[in-house]
Amino acid sequence: MAINPFKGSKILLVEDEETLALGLEFNLTDEGYYVEWAKDGKQALVLFELKEYDLIILDIMLPFYNGFEIAKFVRTKKPQIPILMLTARTTPEDKVMGLETGADDYMTKPFHLDELLIRIKGMLKRKMWYKSSSLNQPVYKFGNNEIDFENLNAKCASKKIILTQREAMLLKYLIENKGKIVSRKELLENVWHVSSEIETRTVDNFIARLRKYFEPDPNNPRYIISIRSAGYTFKDD
Repeated sequence: MAINPFKGSKILLVEDEETLALGLEFNLTDEGYYVEWAKDGKQALVLFELKEYDLIILDIMLPFYNGFEIAKFVRTKKPQIPILMLTARTTPEDKVMGLETGADDYMTKPFHLDELLIRIKGMLKRKMWYKSSSLNQPVYKFGNNEIDFENLNAKCASKKIILTQREAMLLKYLIENKGKIVSRKELLENVWHVSSEIETRTVDNFIARLRKYFEPDPNNPRYIISIRSAGYTFKDD
């Protein structure tokens, strides 16, 4: 068995279905992670406030506080912690809501354990890359926008927003490759760290959200440009 480079990472598992939670706790511990299990939204917030975690696995339908509420709270306190929503809610509206409230990834139940483990490693890998990359260029300005990549705060025109780690990573990758055409395949492999054969539409959804934040006219973008049949390019001239 290959050594897990993220062995010892601390995961907060928020899941009210006991059988599933115990199974996940066993498998994640077997992979070398340190896991704490919260049975409801109230307990999740208490643990989150008291301790430090490297990643949160979060159900949506929970007693006391739901997953959307928890994700939103986490983002206001510690925006850089990766959040993976793992839920039985499968509608596109739920997925959009999950991503907009702060989730970096979204998986539906039932799921394959191997895929979950791959996604967890990918999220922890991105977190490491992002932390290193942000030190080299913590703040970037273009147009009326200013991005603080270190704390994920952004100023765009007259408003302020907090980016999710995935949004910030995607934008940072485009900026670091300014003027080059970046394909969806490249973005999936280098920002999402997943096979380029899956979820290509995910890239387009995140691009649309970045345009909504930073473009004066999202329907006629001047910074994040689509290149037909090729991908995207970033320009700030």
